[in-house]
Amino acid sequence: MDDGLLPISALQHFAYCPRQFALIHIEQAWEENQFTAEGRHLHERVDGGFPEQRGSVRYERSVMVCSDRLGIQGKLDLLEVHQDGSGARYLPVEYKRGKPKLQDWDRIQLCAQALCLEEMVGVQLNEGALWYWQVRKREPVVLNEVLRESTLKIIEEAQALRVSGCTPRPTDIKQRCRGCSLVDVCQPERFRRDRSSSYVAGIFEDEETS
Repeated sequence: MDDGLLPISALQHFAYCPRQFALIHIEQAWEENQFTAEGRHLHERVDGGFPEQRGSVRYERSVMVCSDRLGIQGKLDLLEVHQDGSGARYLPVEYKRGKPKLQDWDRIQLCAQALCLEEMVGVQLNEGALWYWQVRKREPVVLNEVLRESTLKIIEEAQALRVSGCTPRPTDIKQRCRGCSLVDVCQPERFRRDRSSSYVAGIFEDEETS
């Protein structure tokens, strides 16, 4: 693993909450709760599997991927390699402990994995899949232009935030704080009440107008 490359899993953190991303990937803070423990256990089980062949499909686990162009790297939980008369078709599969979401957080992480794989093998991928443990359901994901553009935008913004070294304020979407394992470290309500930055900005504005 190249320490200079951004982990692909960090993109899901950024898409969910830029402050969570900064606490983990800039300040190196981490706390575990039930959700993160279950997620870690699930990935340990998945990653511990062996490669296998079923008919015309090869199943590879814990596949490392990276993109020097985008500055990201990560690990595919599962890569299906479908062989047919036209050659190999690659399908990345990401495992999640929860259930399908309306938001694109998980799909962005999967799309970033696909972008890395495309750069490595030189073949465009059309789809991937997310497998959700809570509902035992596999959700197909179309890697269309809209998702690709959203993913590239998240990569660019996450890289810029990491370079800045600044931790942003808590998200205004308070519901996201409830299940976050870093809520005690983050202290979102305390920082939402903190008006010191506005106070300092007001002082300089007064000086400029006087």
